[in-house]
Amino acid sequence: MSEHRYAIFLGCTVPVRGLHYELSVRKVSEKLGLELVDIPEFACCGFTLEGAHHHSAIVVAARNLALAEAQGLDIMTLCSACNGHMTKVNKLLSSEEGKEELEHVNKDLKEFGYEYKGTVKVKHFARVLYEDIGIEKIKQAVTQPLTGIKVASHYGCHYIKPSDIFDGFDDPLRPVTLDKLVEATGATAVNYKDKLQCCGGGILSVHEGSTMKLIKRKLDHVKEAEADAMTLICPFCDIMFDEYQPTIEEDFEVEYKIPVLYYPQLLGLAMGMDPKKDLAVKKNMVKVKPLLKKLEELKTGGE
Repeated sequence: MSEHRYAIFLGCTVPVRGLHYELSVRKVSEKLGLELVDIPEFACCGFTLEGAHHHSAIVVAARNLALAEAQGLDIMTLCSACNGHMTKVNKLLSSEEGKEELEHVNKDLKEFGYEYKGTVKVKHFARVLYEDIGIEKIKQAVTQPLTGIKVASHYGCHYIKPSDIFDGFDDPLRPVTLDKLVEATGATAVNYKDKLQCCGGGILSVHEGSTMKLIKRKLDHVKEAEADAMTLICPFCDIMFDEYQPTIEEDFEVEYKIPVLYYPQLLGLAMGMDPKKDLAVKKNMVKVKPLLKKLEELKTGGE
């Protein structure tokens, strides 16, 4: 049994639109000695219910937490929204001010044979890599460093905000953890204007035009920084920058062709994994082939 063992929480979006995220996470985790346990009974995290029915949003999250507790496992999330919501609920229900809420929650959970006790932690996959595995061990696992490749990191909103629920894991105004993970692959993490700007996913259903402008502005800045690729750790953000990139190019008559890779895909490349078989790069909307070609050229030129 591995020293680092987590219940993997896929959420709703990853199994439908982020299979390349899940596959690359599983492949990278296996190489790093991170044991992932599937709990089939896991359901929605409850995030999307928060604005409609507060109590239901908490009960849904608490059910997932209780399922992991029953197996003595902490939860590792892939989606930043899932991570933020379940972390917030976990903090609330295990706090003094959340006692009354806890009573109501467990009353509802009891009908289904569950009980929340507050004994588990919730961590994003990137945080597990950063804190549990560590930068040095990741560097040791790199066999084909991505030297010469410039990568623009996108942190998103829910990975480190609100900062009080994450116990000061990273600075919400000047985050560094994702950039350090990028640099562990041998790539260069580039800075760019509006780096912490939202992907716009939160307002997509309210005002699509505003979302498109947000995406375009960020892609403009990434292009200006001459990045070879973007990397991110949230399926919602990936939908915005990868799936919507061709739409932005068509609507605004611009050209980016910036590959958008989930971080485990990027790390997997540096670990010498097969881009198609192990990292499912064919599922990336923007073609990754030009990046792979540049990597091969850099490798050949250095020999």
